[in-house]
Amino acid sequence: MRGIALLSGGLDSGVAAAWFQRQAGHRLAACLYFDYGQRAARREQEAARRLASRLASPLLQIELPWLGTLARQAGSRLVPGTGPLPEGTAAVPGDATSAAAVWVPARNVVFVAIAAAHAEALPADCIVAGFNAEEAATFPDNSAAFVAACESALALGTRRGIRVTSPTLAWDKPRIVAAARDLGFTAADFWSCYEGGDEPCRRCESCRRNRGWD
Repeated sequence: MRGIALLSGGLDSGVAAAWFQRQAGHRLAACLYFDYGQRAARREQEAARRLASRLASPLLQIELPWLGTLARQAGSRLVPGTGPLPEGTAAVPGDATSAAAVWVPARNVVFVAIAAAHAEALPADCIVAGFNAEEAATFPDNSAAFVAACESALALGTRRGIRVTSPTLAWDKPRIVAAARDLGFTAADFWSCYEGGDEPCRRCESCRRNRGWD
């Protein structure tokens, strides 16, 4: 089975892509990185390039400036100029309020649609995504219901019935970290922080969720 991986450079997408490729007969036709002007774009790109190289897969960078414009209009804190990022705690990494603050309009819908077009053209059989149960609690576009809805749409919207697969779909973050270790990764192989500084901020929701490395 050939896949198109959604590769942000972060823990979830990196583990999902590597876990997919670990399965017998599975390989990646390409990895897609999306730049919509997010705060962490530079650091994400660096991590995505390293991961794609390790996976022996071409990395295609997709520029989506219009999505960044819409994110700014919607007040998403993931893009610069919209205010400070919400900070989580170890006990409560994120909640509905923080999820709303960093929501980018229809982001995963857009990503899946673009990946489906690449899958039809390259060709590939499926889209590989790092959705997970922990984030699905506050981000519905990480859920099993979202995956099922995407597959229903792609059954009608693509000639080849492109599938959506997410090896991490039922996992929480400690389980994903454990899988990363099993695959030979370290925390330094990923960039999951919402900020784009020299080091992860360790305060944003994404940093707070990436526990288990210590």
